[in-house]
Amino acid sequence: MKQVVQNYKSGELALLDVPAPGCKPGGVLVRSAYSLISTGTELMKVSEAGMSMVGKARSRPDQVAKVVQSVAANGVPATYRKVMGKLDSYTPLGYSLCGVVEQVGAGIDDVKAGDLVACAGNEHALHAELNWVPKNLYAPVPDGLAPRHAAFGTVGSIALQGVRQGEPQLGEVALVVGLGLIGQLVVQLLTASGVRVVGADPDPARCELAERLGAAACGDPGSTAVENAVAELTGWHGVDQVYLAAGGGSNQPVELAARLSRDRGRVVDIGKCRLDLPWNAYYEKELDVRFSRSYGPGRYDPSYELEGRDYPIGYVRWTERRNLACFLDLAARGRVDVEPLISHVADFDDAVETYRRLKDGELKAVAVLFRYPGQTEAAPAAARTPAVTVPEVRRSGGAAPARARAVKSPVRLAFVGAGNYATSMLLPHLAQREGVELATVVTTTALSAANAQRKFGFGRATTDLDAVLGDDSVDAVFVVTRHSSHADLTRKALLAGKTVFVEKPLALDQDELAGVLATVEESGNDRLQVGFNRRFAPLLQEAKKQFGVRTGPASLRYLVNAGRLDHGSWYLRQGTEGSRFAGEGGHFVDTASWLLGADPVSVYAVATPGNEDLQVVLRYPDGSTATISYVTTGASGFPKETLDLVADGRVLRLDDFVRASVHSRKRWVSSRLPKARDKGQAAELAAFVRAVRTGGPMPVPLESLVATTAATLAVQTALTGGAPVTLARSR
Repeated sequence: MKQVVQNYKSGELALLDVPAPGCKPGGVLVRSAYSLISTGTELMKVSEAGMSMVGKARSRPDQVAKVVQSVAANGVPATYRKVMGKLDSYTPLGYSLCGVVEQVGAGIDDVKAGDLVACAGNEHALHAELNWVPKNLYAPVPDGLAPRHAAFGTVGSIALQGVRQGEPQLGEVALVVGLGLIGQLVVQLLTASGVRVVGADPDPARCELAERLGAAACGDPGSTAVENAVAELTGWHGVDQVYLAAGGGSNQPVELAARLSRDRGRVVDIGKCRLDLPWNAYYEKELDVRFSRSYGPGRYDPSYELEGRDYPIGYVRWTERRNLACFLDLAARGRVDVEPLISHVADFDDAVETYRRLKDGELKAVAVLFRYPGQTEAAPAAARTPAVTVPEVRRSGGAAPARARAVKSPVRLAFVGAGNYATSMLLPHLAQREGVELATVVTTTALSAANAQRKFGFGRATTDLDAVLGDDSVDAVFVVTRHSSHADLTRKALLAGKTVFVEKPLALDQDELAGVLATVEESGNDRLQVGFNRRFAPLLQEAKKQFGVRTGPASLRYLVNAGRLDHGSWYLRQGTEGSRFAGEGGHFVDTASWLLGADPVSVYAVATPGNEDLQVVLRYPDGSTATISYVTTGASGFPKETLDLVADGRVLRLDDFVRASVHSRKRWVSSRLPKARDKGQAAELAAFVRAVRTGGPMPVPLESLVATTAATLAVQTALTGGAPVTLARSR
């Protein structure tokens, strides 16, 4: 394999063919996709290697002290041989990369071959085609994050640890001195934390970049622009924190920090700059000077980095690896944008020439990436993430407001379809509801319409859909037909100006979903409800209330023991009616999203042969996950739906809408329901009728209905592609 190396004695840089590392226990073998050149740290090392021996000594007084000690202990000849032998050897470069796991060592169970990981460490994340990386120095890359962006994981962790050392609070003001790679990341992290940032750097281009990425103002540290910005933002009190992300031998950053800090402010050293503290200035303000040690706790500890011994999270919240994973998550969710920092992407074969151009100043860059063989600007095949678009809901500006019914005037409803679900789960609740009139039932056969009219008291039975849609006295239309007709009938009813209740699914493919939304935009009528009734179930509503407000990410498990279908069921006609999960799965996606308070951002699915049993994993913006196990091969006597929600030291348990419990410091258990399971149909219909009567908002926002439908449809895409599917919002 090839690796970038440097001879520290001569300064020579080379791309050598070296033996590939083996895969040892406690780590993984990673094939590099992209590695990042730190234009600060690495170029400083490259520049030092080109100095004379005297220059090297001046730049590293700590190493000179070690040489002096060795001379005293071992004599000049032995020390000379030792020092020259060490200098006249090849040393590696690099410490931040992203790649694909090629082999997994013994004791590793959190990743597998083919997974994309970000890696850290100046002995393990090298500019090389293959690296062996111990467990605590890699982290899986979240779905949707491009490998070229994940390669920033290590430098992102350095910036993140520096920000943690500053302990920023909402509303504070910070000064970042040095707007190189680390400084630019610190600016974004502080801005994401609710801190207003002033940047200082002599390079106008870097100042402009930092302002584009969130800084309130930037300028040359020697000018009055920075001082004026600090005075304006702080009322002349001074900044709460200063982050020193600059290098070099000037003492200006330290002096600037003292001048612009408030009384008892915090100064955090992240870079490697001169620290000749002006005693009076720091003493008078009683400034708190802190150091940020690289990627975080665990750095330089062999038991953590090499032996894989983690620190308990209760004592050390943010370790090296947790910082790495946190930064990747921030980048995946768009809280940090590293793309504007990439000045150049070079093929790995051009590594030596790239270093030369950087050293000579020919290539001006904030960040440079090496792209390894087999990679393109897109993600590698092993890590490419397909996407499904969640259509945007557009409403025409001329939409007429929904009309409200007079208090004594009944809400007149029409049913399109009167099959088993309509007659067993919907009509019994509506037939006896005060203030509701069942005006018309429309079916394809005259006899089924007549039966529905007789059983539930419809005023009229017909097979003429157009006559119903043209009836101005009908307020709302229920679409309760076979799945393949839902989208088309919904569009027709919306165009007729009706409020629409359509049983799930709303659509069977992306084109049908887009067609419904095009009708909403065209007609200005967004009065639509899909029959996702579980969120209205009284037992689940009470359990969610007892669980309380969630602060951390949650894990949700939903087991659906669907059972086998009877031979001849129209659910089996996948060619025309869609898959069984496409027809029913929206119920469970909607319930999970309602409990987690957000719409999913990615979907992953696997199935047993024949797609009999599905495992669907949904990921949410805050890192929460929901796993839906939709199985047909279980025991018929086992409950159909069981759900567990775990977060913040609490567990919510639902047993088939018969019993629920919440386990925390206090335990809550529902009483067993005396009647049949209530899955929320009655409450859902009451909310729908109320919205029709008053003209108020629909029970569930249309945006949520669309997101749930898109996520349900994305399951088939994930099954076909064998990879997670990103749910991308359309722009």
